[in-house]
Amino acid sequence: MKAAYLYVRVSTDEQKRKGYSLPEQEDRLLKYCKYYDIEVKGIYREDYSAKNFNRPEWNRLFSEIKKKSSGEDKNILFIKWDRFSRNVEYAYEMIGKLRKYNTTAKAIDQPIDFSVPESTVMLAVYLAVPEAENTRRAQNTANGMRRAKLMGRHPSKAPLGFINLTLIDGKKGIAPKEPEAEIIKWAFNQVAKNDHKISEIIKIVNDKGLVCSRSHFFRILHNPVYCGLIPVTLDSGEEHMVKALHEPLISESLFNQIQSVINTRRKTTSKRDDLQSMFFLRGFLTCPGCNRKLSGSVSQGRSKTYPYYHCHSGCKTRINAFVLNDCYQNKLQQLILSSSAIKLFKDILEDRNIRTQKASYLYSQKVLERKINEEELTLSRGRKLFIAGILKIDDYNELKKENQVSTKNLKKEARDITVKLKAIDRKNQIEERALVEIFQRFSEFETSDKRHLVNLIPPTDIDFKTGDLSLDLNQAFLKILSKKKKKKN
Repeated sequence: MKAAYLYVRVSTDEQKRKGYSLPEQEDRLLKYCKYYDIEVKGIYREDYSAKNFNRPEWNRLFSEIKKKSSGEDKNILFIKWDRFSRNVEYAYEMIGKLRKYNTTAKAIDQPIDFSVPESTVMLAVYLAVPEAENTRRAQNTANGMRRAKLMGRHPSKAPLGFINLTLIDGKKGIAPKEPEAEIIKWAFNQVAKNDHKISEIIKIVNDKGLVCSRSHFFRILHNPVYCGLIPVTLDSGEEHMVKALHEPLISESLFNQIQSVINTRRKTTSKRDDLQSMFFLRGFLTCPGCNRKLSGSVSQGRSKTYPYYHCHSGCKTRINAFVLNDCYQNKLQQLILSSSAIKLFKDILEDRNIRTQKASYLYSQKVLERKINEEELTLSRGRKLFIAGILKIDDYNELKKENQVSTKNLKKEARDITVKLKAIDRKNQIEERALVEIFQRFSEFETSDKRHLVNLIPPTDIDFKTGDLSLDLNQAFLKILSKKKKKKN
């Protein structure tokens, strides 16, 4: 052998497990070439798996060999045959390809004399052992992952919305990751409602900050990990669900409901809901001409559409839906809670459990104050005994140290209770405007809630030319509602 190409390879797993390194292999090959006076034509360094020959550096080396003249003998040197390949079938195929270009692959630690027929037996052993090792390792990994799943743990990469972590016992697990988890919860609930197309939900999800493709989103919807279940394939081939140890994002019932939605032909109701939202007064309006209930529909103009409440018969009664809706909303937002109703609601919100909890915190606060005073008194007595010469300096210092630690802990507990008491007070505080002006966010109500409110407070005395109207308040509402007073300029 006069010249050779050097090939060194290592995968990340091998480097961690066995301590292989590219420089170490390269150094040994260079020393080998120097000892046998072999010219090094090139060094090819590979950081890739040997399960096949689809490797960047090997492809570059193979291209270089094909460029050389076919009559020239060429050699490729590596440390062991597992650096060449870990698959018997691909290894024999590549050896055959190299022979076409008068190239011989050689391992310096596992030499093979291809001129001796019996040496092919050793070659088979050298090639088969790495493949068997890979297969055994893969099988052990699969068995370990299955055991972890049977115990309720998620051993692989955490799905979107979760994060991998190490538990107290050192075992791997997953936990919800915000804000992705909250966005995925919202998405699950929207799909379960079956009100919008999946594409629309995906767009909103992306706008909220969750980067997710359409196919990935569907994988999320089908993944039982989100409802606290881990699928495990048993030896029989059947799939079994195991209760997971991690905190689920949704309930099992919601997950099953979603599977029913996405596995059947979906009939979205978004268009119908949009119309219902636009004509939420439909059914509560009466035609002044024929006394029939008014309907609602959209009329196509030259450049845009216009929604109208109108009569089905020959009457020409109709009014712009936006005008009438706004008028009703404005009239409704002029209503506020009366002072007597506000007082009643405040009394209801003063929950008995909250009062009991507050009383418990106040009692604990007094106990801590008494203990802090006792500690201060103990330190004062100790100081007097030290001054009087009854207490030695070492004993006094020890007493002072213990007293400071105890006082510090007691004061910390007292601060924590103060924070809790303030939180309770904030919880009981009610923003007057939000409580008094209860219909200010009427436009954000769900359509069903709007119609329910219109049923309770229907419009009356409607002027179909101007859109002006009045509200029909029953005796119960008159007792708890009043009109907002106009501010004086």
